[in-house]
Amino acid sequence: MSTNSLAPLMSAGTGRSLRSPKTAELVAATLRRMIVTGQLGEGDFLPHEAELMAHFGVSRPTLREAVRVLESERLVEVRRGSRTGAKVCVPGPEIVARPAGLLLELAGATVADVYAARMEIEPAAARLLAERGGADAAAELEALIPDSPEYRDDPAALARATAIFHRRMVELSGNTTLGIVAGMLDEITERATRAAVTEEVEGLSETAFRKMVRSYAKLVELVRDGDAPGAEAHWRRHMRGAGEALLAGRADTPVLDVLD
Repeated sequence: MSTNSLAPLMSAGTGRSLRSPKTAELVAATLRRMIVTGQLGEGDFLPHEAELMAHFGVSRPTLREAVRVLESERLVEVRRGSRTGAKVCVPGPEIVARPAGLLLELAGATVADVYAARMEIEPAAARLLAERGGADAAAELEALIPDSPEYRDDPAALARATAIFHRRMVELSGNTTLGIVAGMLDEITERATRAAVTEEVEGLSETAFRKMVRSYAKLVELVRDGDAPGAEAHWRRHMRGAGEALLAGRADTPVLDVLD
């Protein structure tokens, strides 16, 4: 591209020059890449300050600024006063749930909006899982079915267990993007779901509880059999029924920042 061809772009800009990355940002980018590529894994500690300062050729304030960048991204955890340094923490969907929840809140989205999105994602994931998962995935999902009697008498525990089942089902589908999006939506709706379960499921009848367990078990069976259309259709029916119960009287409840 010639200099002249850049002129329209430059004149349309703000007049501000491009900012060069700060040294701390470059150091943070290198450490971030090490985490992403697995050179530094969950629970590992960053090398000691002196070693990192010598390696990057930077001052202590610059290095600490770089670590603060990673800390703000939830990639490391720093315990003040500890001599062990910064520990690597591989984040989950919760890292994007809060900003996404805030955007939804500002847009006036409702819990029903979020559940409608899950209604599109989860049945599609069930289909992929039946196509790709096989016996191992079916066995893992089966182990997550909350079929113990104590769940019927503990609404909060039941809400957590069902959330884990739903999220893991999507993750096992093999589509990383679906897994992350589903996890984010689950984080956003978790509190509302827990509230609904606590209020509506307290004293859940044995019949209703067993019906729910049978529905989970049916999905596992369809996955094990590789019945992709059947798994998708079954999970869509399950989600529709669960949504009617959980959203009864709450469809217009606004999404709230998940850390409120």
